[in-house]
Amino acid sequence: MLLRKIRIATATLAQAAVLVAAFVAAPAHALPSYARQTGMDCAGCHIGSFGPQLTPAGIQFKLGGYTDSDGQPGKVPLSGMVVASMSRSFDPANPQKNHTQMDEASVFLAGQLTEHIGSFVQLTRNGIDHTTSLDQVDVRYARSMELGGKDSVVGLSVNNNPGVQDPFNTLPVWGYPFTAPSRLDGNPATTLLNGGLEHRVLGASAYTLYDKSIYAELGSYRSLSPTMQSKLGVGSDPQRLGANAYWRLAWMQDQKSQAFHVGMFGWNAALTPDRTAGGPSDKYRDMGVDASYQFLGTREHIATVSGSYIGERKDVGATGDRTRLHESRLNASYYFNQTWGGSAGLFATHGTDAAVATNGHLLQLDWSPWGKESASAPQPFSWANLRLGAQYWMYDKFAGDKATAKDHNMLYLFAWTSF
Repeated sequence: MLLRKIRIATATLAQAAVLVAAFVAAPAHALPSYARQTGMDCAGCHIGSFGPQLTPAGIQFKLGGYTDSDGQPGKVPLSGMVVASMSRSFDPANPQKNHTQMDEASVFLAGQLTEHIGSFVQLTRNGIDHTTSLDQVDVRYARSMELGGKDSVVGLSVNNNPGVQDPFNTLPVWGYPFTAPSRLDGNPATTLLNGGLEHRVLGASAYTLYDKSIYAELGSYRSLSPTMQSKLGVGSDPQRLGANAYWRLAWMQDQKSQAFHVGMFGWNAALTPDRTAGGPSDKYRDMGVDASYQFLGTREHIATVSGSYIGERKDVGATGDRTRLHESRLNASYYFNQTWGGSAGLFATHGTDAAVATNGHLLQLDWSPWGKESASAPQPFSWANLRLGAQYWMYDKFAGDKATAKDHNMLYLFAWTSF
């Protein structure tokens, strides 16, 4: 009976996700945000008064299905976002070192749809290749209840990117840095969990937060057909996802002036390089650990530290070869008065193939003038937010090469606004 209810709920949410995607493409006549829905300031749910890094209150809102509100009617769950940038490459062989561009513009259907169903659905116009596509999708059904005498939340997420539904900012999809150069020379290789099939699959996962401290999730995904991928604007990929399981466990503590979590996660999947019936499948086993700490204090001084490690084992079906890939991330940030921020991060990738070894560090300074708690400083633009920032990317090794790694260094200036 329980499995039947889960199947019915999954089918209902999957249909809702399709309808939501169609609705998002309609013209936006109003631009409310989650903050307008709840009556809270941006700083209530986000570190430094700007997303996506979540406070404990933001985590609770997400796990509650994006449905909490101040009870006032007339809130239309539409929002928008624009990211523009200037970047400078330090590669002497690059004749076009400087770029000024609009990185992306997005419209969201983001908020409460019914009493227990909410959404985060993003439609994005890419300013680099001038394409429009359905970006991140997370449609949820959630309820609060007692389990074993403890206050708990149970829910179901239908989404199109393993990890987009995660409440912590340590998995790749929501991890540091929260914005990056579109023209950045990326790592030569990434794990399957690090965007390997983002926006090309649709899946469902059931989750619970027990006693506000123990988080557990289990789900699975299916490939979208090449035709559907093309219609959604993400191109056509012949790979087909077979049997797979996504799982997540974490322990979190909210102590008001500080908060932390430790967790582990994984994705076991079989992936056929083409859709030939009976063709060989590559088997992936991605497993990782993560942790984060937030010092919230009185909200005047905020500091965070977070990190993650993902280890991937890949068995190549066509040859029988076995390869390994490892990704590590560590970052720390500080914000003063929810406005001025600085952060630093370390990143490293290495594996069986020495040519994928890439590591370096990243520095960022940013300013978010709006979005602070109104009790401390009334904000002139409560319907919008803005972040201006500068990043400097520095490589110690790139694609296994130390000698020319610094040629990939980059300065990135960005303006990121949401409304």
